[in-house]
Amino acid sequence: MGKIVAVIGASANRRKFGNKAVRAFRDAGYTVVPINPHEQTIEGVPCFRSVLDVPGTIDMVTVYLPPDALSPVLRELAARPVGEVWLNPGADRDDVVAAARALGLHVIVACSILGVGQRPEAY
Repeated sequence: MGKIVAVIGASANRRKFGNKAVRAFRDAGYTVVPINPHEQTIEGVPCFRSVLDVPGTIDMVTVYLPPDALSPVLRELAARPVGEVWLNPGADRDDVVAAARALGLHVIVACSILGVGQRPEAY
């Protein structure tokens, strides 16, 4: 089993980056945990409403939500050990990055799909 990555903002819409990330991480050998309170499954993988609902370890989190929706999500991430937190383009507003770091999160500001050696346009 590969590292476990939670995709916050995972989407059933294959054109959205929240879906591309699910497929890219799966193809890169990760165990993918989609986080979306409105879906039951994404790409055949069961969804969780929150990272707080995920049992066990989360090695990495990648975020595909608009900045204005991130305050409660950041507090949830700070409430459990999650390893790296990738704030992808669109989620990487300066105040969000500062708030995440103030909560003690290990923040990486970059495209996580590229970070694992995949190309978003391939998905």
